Amino acid sequence: MSLQKAYFENLDRKNRKKPEDPESAWKMEVQFNPTDLTFNKTAQFAEIAIPGLDAPVQQFIRGGTETLSLELFFDTTDNGMAKNARSVTDLTDQFYQLVKQDRETHAPPKCLFIWGPPPLQQAANIVNSFWVSFAPFWFTCIVESIDRKFLLFSPEGIPLRARLTVKLREYQTVEQMVARLNSADHTKARVLKRKERLDQLSVTEYETPAEWRRIAEENDIDNPLKISPGTILKLPPMRPGSEPRKGE
Repeated sequence: MSLQKAYFENLDRKNRKKPEDPESAWKMEVQFNPTDLTFNKTAQFAEIAIPGLDAPVQQFIRGGTETLSLELFFDTTDNGMAKNARSVTDLTDQFYQLVKQDRETHAPPKCLFIWGPPPLQQAANIVNSFWVSFAPFWFTCIVESIDRKFLLFSPEGIPLRARLTVKLREYQTVEQMVARLNSADHTKARVLKRKERLDQLSVTEYETPAEWRRIAEENDIDNPLKISPGTILKLPPMRPGSEPRKGE
């Protein structure tokens, strides 16, 4: 299996691209995959003091924006460090543009960070669907900050290595957030593991093996014993009013 490279898509430029535009105009592949991803999500609560209680009541106010932080490393020493040295900014500048103002929107562009196997990459543009369950493989965002640190220079002062510390902030429209809040359909998706059966998946998700039939029907599976590992399966929501039946 070939190495899956992480990459960014400039969604604003992609949406208004012309047929003759090269893919590199809106798609930016990292040179080396990040070694780690750091996600942060907060929730805001208010403390309501009630006389006679040992502690105040915690009242949920709103959710905070999810953020993703990662480091990207770039190196151009393969071109030499003397006369033929290539500036590492040839690689880093395209990423640095993601935090700058777009000429047409007058704001930094909306982006998509993608890192995962091909099936997820092909589905990454499906916004507000069950593919959201596959985060952190893709993240719709705006770039909040990029810190550039140059680590190595040629004798002439040409930067040859750089580390970018990138912070991404989740992006959702008001319509997407309201639709997700009001939707009764909480369909998710899972990748079937090796030797995993539908009844086992049903127990994991619904605490009962009996829902394997609905999983099979949702995915048009005729023979549940012949499903290839790595198959992406949609998991239907729990039936309204039903409770998990353990040990069934």
